[in-house]
Amino acid sequence: METKTRTEYSARNTTVALLSRLTAIAMGYLLRVVFTHTLSESYVGVNGLFVDIIQVLSLSEMGVGTAITFALYRPIAEGDKEKQKALMLLFRKFYRALAVIVAAVGSLLIPFLDVLIKDHGDVDRLTLIYMLYLVNTVCSYLLIYKKSLMDANQLLYIGIFYQTMSWALQDVLQIIVLVFWHNFIAFLLINIVTTVFCNVCISIRADRLYPYLRENDAPALSVQERKKIFANIRAMLMHKVGAVIVNNTDNLLLSAFVGLASVGGYSNYYLLIGSVCQVLNQVYQGITASVGNLGVTEDEGHIRQVFEAAFFIGQWMYGFAFICLYELLNPFIEISFGRQYVFPKVTVFVLCVNFFLNGMRNATLTFRDSMGLFWYDRHKAIAEAVLNLGLSVLLVNWLGMTGVFLGTLFSMTLTSLWVEPYVLYKHGFHQSCSAYFLRYFLYVAAIGIAWYATDWLCRGLGAGGGPWQILLVRLFICLVVPNTWFFAIYGRSKEFRFLLGKAKSLAKKRCL
Repeated sequence: METKTRTEYSARNTTVALLSRLTAIAMGYLLRVVFTHTLSESYVGVNGLFVDIIQVLSLSEMGVGTAITFALYRPIAEGDKEKQKALMLLFRKFYRALAVIVAAVGSLLIPFLDVLIKDHGDVDRLTLIYMLYLVNTVCSYLLIYKKSLMDANQLLYIGIFYQTMSWALQDVLQIIVLVFWHNFIAFLLINIVTTVFCNVCISIRADRLYPYLRENDAPALSVQERKKIFANIRAMLMHKVGAVIVNNTDNLLLSAFVGLASVGGYSNYYLLIGSVCQVLNQVYQGITASVGNLGVTEDEGHIRQVFEAAFFIGQWMYGFAFICLYELLNPFIEISFGRQYVFPKVTVFVLCVNFFLNGMRNATLTFRDSMGLFWYDRHKAIAEAVLNLGLSVLLVNWLGMTGVFLGTLFSMTLTSLWVEPYVLYKHGFHQSCSAYFLRYFLYVAAIGIAWYATDWLCRGLGAGGGPWQILLVRLFICLVVPNTWFFAIYGRSKEFRFLLGKAKSLAKKRCL
């Protein structure tokens, strides 16, 4: 196989991931519009609620993948195929066990569905619908573990290609089913078929790239190695338990305290905000394996330089996206789904701030996970989850829907925003994180100025006319004002010059 530099692998992975996510968003948006107009508001709410429940059930996996992938970085860098084979066999056992656990635990929730859903409206056969979601999740564990080896080898783009093709096929078939038959059960069955199809394709490709995956004679891992892997899995599990509680209980709280209709409305916003988030996150997903390789082959000074560049990219991307989302979400929701789904401006602001703060964490999280530092802040995740639930339940009774989102904002600010960079700098870079927080403050100040100027122009120039006119005028303002400001203040920064140098080097290689 042709050997490439980390920059080339990162560029290819990021480019394919971005194109894939944009394709998925376009298809997903079209599917969502068809879904909203062919099925009732209650079905929209049930879909959002059951997706969150299944994600909560799936949290048991969310330590295994990261821990095993981290363990693969050094054997891959050293060309140790026997160690890779041993790790993948362990990975396979984990996933088979997890499929059984998720199926069993998920089945135990069936008697409590009526408690979780305050008012299911005209939705019939709730148990069958839930079981189909559960089956799809269990099927997602089959054979997909092999994708981790490709990802750790900086071949993320291969798995993404197969996933994109299967998602596109799934969306087309689901749109046809909704338009002609309005059948939600068939809609869910298509999910299951395409999930299995995608996993089989990825498994076949992995077997061709790494024939030793079909062998079962790998040497046993040492006791010390297994202990380290299990410790990392426990740490990542704590992180993911916290993340799932923080990110995937909003729909549960809205359903229980506000009503299922609010879940449907929030699902539309979550679709758009989540789609933008997924696109931008591909930048970090594309460099994860390269950062892992960097961590086992380079010195701390060079790693920190790359981190500062990644953090710089993140503040520009997420700052710009925050401004666009705040100004454009409501007119877009009104055009796409109807005025009845539009949220108050203050609620949109809180949602956008949560998006921005989560996005600013991505550089830190990418380097923390790729460098295997997730053990040191494992208790932070549980503290954040407890704070989030407590504050959200308290505030929802006072502020309604907005209170749920404020609970997420406050819990994140009190924990993750300062603990994660502290751990990275102390245990990864072995230096004070004061420079990081100073840079963070300056970035936020610059984004605040850009947002204020953009909002002032949007309220003035982009306030009149119908939704389409408002959307287009505001879009133009959002594209020009923030990026002009960012380029003016950052054009001569060391991070900008570092990234520009990498881009020129990559362009030169492609032209040769």
